[in-house]
Amino acid sequence: MVGPHTLVVDGDRITAVNRGLQAPQGMDALDLSGLSCSPGWIDLHVHLGTESGPGRYTEGFRLEPEHFAFRAVNYAQRTLMAGFTSVRDLGGETALALRDSINDGTTVGPHVYAAGKSIATTGGHADPTNGLNRRFSSLVGTPGPAEGVVNGVDEARQAVRQRYQDGSDTIKITATGGVLSYARSGDGPQFTVEEIRAVVETAADYGYTVAAHAHGKEGMRRAIEGGVASIEHGTYMDDEIFALMKRHGTWYVPTISAGRFVQAKSRIDGYYPEIVRPKAATIGGLIQDTLARAYRAGVKIAFGTDAGVSLHGDNAEEFVFMVEAGMPAGEALQTATLNAAQVLGLAEEIGTAEVGRRADIIAVEGNPVEDIQAVREVRFVMKSGAVVRHDGDGGTGEGA
Repeated sequence: MVGPHTLVVDGDRITAVNRGLQAPQGMDALDLSGLSCSPGWIDLHVHLGTESGPGRYTEGFRLEPEHFAFRAVNYAQRTLMAGFTSVRDLGGETALALRDSINDGTTVGPHVYAAGKSIATTGGHADPTNGLNRRFSSLVGTPGPAEGVVNGVDEARQAVRQRYQDGSDTIKITATGGVLSYARSGDGPQFTVEEIRAVVETAADYGYTVAAHAHGKEGMRRAIEGGVASIEHGTYMDDEIFALMKRHGTWYVPTISAGRFVQAKSRIDGYYPEIVRPKAATIGGLIQDTLARAYRAGVKIAFGTDAGVSLHGDNAEEFVFMVEAGMPAGEALQTATLNAAQVLGLAEEIGTAEVGRRADIIAVEGNPVEDIQAVREVRFVMKSGAVVRHDGDGGTGEGA
């Protein structure tokens, strides 16, 4: 929509979209003239249970789960106030409880679509025992499908069923090594095609799609041919991978924010363990260029930041990085609205400001299509018809 419009909200739904500025008689009006409105933004790659810092690798030994839960509440609030009314949490033990706490009104935050524990192979990016010495490993025991660690087709299927029992909304696999895992490889393949197909086929039985963390080319090839819905990060994509993604209809979620963040922090002595530091310095800075090439190649692109690696609440910086990479501002904004809703399978629910859609609406000062920097100036946030931020009205308000 361009030009003045009036959105009519009843309960949690948009019930009318009218040209001009005229509130229906008998209804309360919120005047957002002078601001640019948008459907609430959607971040497809966050980790609300954590945030980067030099103590990240030891906190799991020192802090109780409750510490991480309280932090997650804060991270969720920051994310919502930044204009992100929906997020997909791709790996974290607190995400399911946080989602439920937000849904029942105990906690303020965005709509959360959570993967729960990621699925990895032994020693893979999401293996919780990475970095433990033999003594601690023997105390912890060998993780299996219940903990998200699989080897072989049968265990891959079992892990998906376990996520269903846990109450997950989607599935994530770590198809290659990762930048921040306590391991040497950041891009080597870590699943067979058969294991990935087993995950994808079983996920489909339960109505799930599968997102694949992947940096290296071979791991991406296996994930795409195995049927995943999206590739996350995608650092070492090339023309062959672009063509394969287009053939299979695979989405790309770049997470430039995380790449730039870890590259910058790798220059600080002690911020990352030495086994991690070279990966952060090398891989991190490449993602923005990958996005530029993927866009030119016509790959389907959706929005994701990997917030939790980068800082929660700074999610909108990703728009700026996308535009720097050569994507027009309007298309960059669409990656976090309609495109992201399509990835979630919720295009009839969110992602556009149409009659019948959920009333997730934000407004920024300035026009981000003309100047993408305006995404940093969020002034209004409505989630499911309730105003949670209105800077011109003293902050938090009541439902409209």
